[in-house]
Amino acid sequence: MSLALLCPGQGAQHPAMFDYSAGAPAAEAVLAAAAQVLDADARALAGADARYDNAVAQPLVCAAALANAAVLLPQLPTPAMLLGYSIGELAAHALGGGMDASTCLALAVRRAQRMDAASRNGDGLIAVQGLLRDAAEALCAQTGLHIAIVNGDDHLILGGHADALAQGARQARALRARVTRLPVAVAAHTPLLASAAQTFAADLRAAALAAPRATLLAGIDGHRIGDRDDAIGTLSAQLATTLDWAGTLRQAAERGARVFLELGPGGALARIVRELLPDCQARSVEEFGSLAAAAAWARQAEQRMQ
Repeated sequence: MSLALLCPGQGAQHPAMFDYSAGAPAAEAVLAAAAQVLDADARALAGADARYDNAVAQPLVCAAALANAAVLLPQLPTPAMLLGYSIGELAAHALGGGMDASTCLALAVRRAQRMDAASRNGDGLIAVQGLLRDAAEALCAQTGLHIAIVNGDDHLILGGHADALAQGARQARALRARVTRLPVAVAAHTPLLASAAQTFAADLRAAALAAPRATLLAGIDGHRIGDRDDAIGTLSAQLATTLDWAGTLRQAAERGARVFLELGPGGALARIVRELLPDCQARSVEEFGSLAAAAAWARQAEQRMQ
């Protein structure tokens, strides 16, 4: 087994994000759970401007990944491991048997609410490409930004308050880096959300959450999640701790992953895998015309990589 499933974070949600799983009974069960949590139809919310609001975006992204997985899993080889990027790690725990879809989606809403409550107006994230980590750390020290996510040697996500974001973007561009403001209104994965990490840990302890039954790697450092306490600790800590996504992907490859399938929405995680791990195969379901085609590719890719 060499297949790893990737659950994405927020930012790439779009009006057609539930089209791949439309009409499938297994997916409809996930959408029913989402409707109960959101008090609205998830497909309608995906087409509304509110899809970028934190408390809508996070459960929507989880619901899309879980809906696609519900259709895909019977058609796929048994995954060797699961990985989740930011909020996607919550969805990965649901896929790994640590919680049901309803619990996952309810926790996604609580997570977003905790993050919003700990944030200031104007907080956010910028993607910076073209700066190595040492240079990015120096920039952060000068501006008050923090490294939120490491996507590659020179591909970093920085988070902070509005003034720090503006100053950091100017300085990064002066160093010839490419800077993009992300559609996220919180400084996720930085110490600015320390209070959110504490309150979300209490939410997790009160939830029907168990240790995953499948191999699941933590985004903060790539270790395999062990018991329930480890699951609670990593899911809460990641709100205020840098995600070493590049290191987590390399850990997955060291553990034998050779084929990576991103569940959607979006395809950023598959692109990162292709850049970091050129000897591996990586695609997003959204690169195919159907989930059946995505499953066929995964089966064939796993055979090729044996």
